[in-house]
Amino acid sequence: MPDFSIGVDLGGTNLRIAAISTEGQLLEKITLGVKVALGRDHVIGEMCDAILRLTEQYRGSGRFVGAGIGVPGIIDMETGMMRKSANLPGWSDYPVRDEIERRLGARVFLENDANVAALGEKWLGAARDVDNMAMITLGTGIGGAIILNGKIFYGMNGMAGEFGHVTIEPNGVPCGCGNHGCAERYASATAVVRMAREAIESGQAPALARAASSDPEFSAKSIYNLAIQGNEDAQRIFQKFGVALGILMAGLVNVLNLDMFVIGGGVISAWDAFAPHMFAEMRERSLVYAATAPDDPKRDPKNDPREKKEGASAWMPNYTRKKTIVTRALLGSDAGLYGAARIPVS
Repeated sequence: MPDFSIGVDLGGTNLRIAAISTEGQLLEKITLGVKVALGRDHVIGEMCDAILRLTEQYRGSGRFVGAGIGVPGIIDMETGMMRKSANLPGWSDYPVRDEIERRLGARVFLENDANVAALGEKWLGAARDVDNMAMITLGTGIGGAIILNGKIFYGMNGMAGEFGHVTIEPNGVPCGCGNHGCAERYASATAVVRMAREAIESGQAPALARAASSDPEFSAKSIYNLAIQGNEDAQRIFQKFGVALGILMAGLVNVLNLDMFVIGGGVISAWDAFAPHMFAEMRERSLVYAATAPDDPKRDPKNDPREKKEGASAWMPNYTRKKTIVTRALLGSDAGLYGAARIPVS
């Protein structure tokens, strides 16, 4: 049996713990519900119990090299303090890493959940051959991570990659961060449900209203199911979603100019409903993407109408061999587990 590490993906709803070999083989996975209402001590206790069980089970066959834990929130990387987490109330300014290390008696690596998802895709997923990439996770909100030269880029104090709080609509929908018009208010699972309920309240979306009244857990998935069945109101919601995400992605491509942008999270199951609108918006808004899109045909600048406009020399025809790849994540919900398990190894 090869050496192994433990990867933990702590979310606001589920807690998942896995033993993963240093070669990337999933040995065993445990999934638990997160009982946030019972407090952080209860959640950490359940997590540590599961980690200890897995380490004891596999220690006899291989060397345990450590545990990596992905958590949703802003982390002080030097101290291991959880500074803020919208999905884990009561965890702010709490020494999560020190408490877990105390209970386990072992070294623990704490990391933001979007960062570990990016590490997972870099190790075994869509970006395994790419050194410079960004990860955008679409779930309840929008998470983000940047990897440069194979390493996470943290910024000044670990807060780099807050893509969900980039403004895409000035004076738009209020966000919990205190801003208005943040990307995650338009391109997340929460945003899909918000737009659906607004359409229902307008009285112009009877099919959505019927679905909402008959489904106590009316969700983004419910709305996507209506969209693929041909419901125009649901399709318009995902069109708006795609346009909003395209605005965000155009800005990221222009600013970062990375080899690859990997989009993950639960909402990518609706990829076919929003991605065409996203790519169209990116082409319209990003001169870098227009010049480097994989399927963008080479243009003769003399015949391109954009070249005839004043100042259009800033636009670059697609003469470059390098392409900007925007693609779906391959590891699904396990990306964070693999990425967290990779941290003690790398």
